[in-house]
Amino acid sequence: MSPNRPYLIRALYEWLVDNDTTPYLMVNAEYEGAEVPRQFVDDGRIILNVDPSAVSELEMGNEWISFSARFGGAAEEILIPPGAVMGIYAKENGQGMLFPDEEVNMGQEPEDEPDPTKPSKRPSLKVVK
Repeated sequence: MSPNRPYLIRALYEWLVDNDTTPYLMVNAEYEGAEVPRQFVDDGRIILNVDPSAVSELEMGNEWISFSARFGGAAEEILIPPGAVMGIYAKENGQGMLFPDEEVNMGQEPEDEPDPTKPSKRPSLKVVK
């Protein structure tokens, strides 16, 4: 299955905007592929205001979140893989969701079949009459 994080981000974004709050993204700026203004990164993270009035050309896809925003008066193009999003929440009340660290092994091929000659690690049950 595909990751659910991009879908949750989009749903929460709509919910926050519909409720007249300011949606903020907390992003892991060290995540591979994240293109954010480094001068605003603090402790490896950056908080981004993604309110419709603060950004332009916002696109929230399954592979990338992209938009244009102004930082210190200069326009910047932002590109974020959804896996870099650590949370999305309302500025006004903190309502939203934090995401767990992304699993590295998700979507990879399953490991080799278990060796039938080795005992199983599962407990065995016996019927007692």
